[in-house]
Amino acid sequence: MSTIQVEVVSAEESIFSGPAKFVALPGESGELGILPGHIPLITRIRPGAVRIEKADGGEEFVFVAGGILEVQPKLVTVLSDTAIRGKDLDEAKANDARKAAEEALKNAKSDVDLAKATSELAVMAAQIAALRKYRQKK
Repeated sequence: MSTIQVEVVSAEESIFSGPAKFVALPGESGELGILPGHIPLITRIRPGAVRIEKADGGEEFVFVAGGILEVQPKLVTVLSDTAIRGKDLDEAKANDARKAAEEALKNAKSDVDLAKATSELAVMAAQIAALRKYRQKK
């Protein structure tokens, strides 16, 4: 069985490091699936869930708030400012943050405020969707 090394890194820490059979994540233009031997690729990723099928048959879910993906034939690297293990996602906190972003969107006084609130709302919606996807798999 062929595997590929996967590294998921946030600004603060390494979130996942290990061999995998398959990786799926939200690419800028749609869902990406990566198998060992994939052609080299660098692209931006959207907020959402990274699903890693580990070499031992288990699965790992990580929420990323966007970032950069680099694929080499034997290595997948996901770099994100914010990355949270699926088991560490907190739905109550995510819903509170989504509500705060909705309020900020309503009260935006400039284009910059509007863009920031819109971005934050998209990230929180993606985080909630990733959490629900993670819970369904359990």
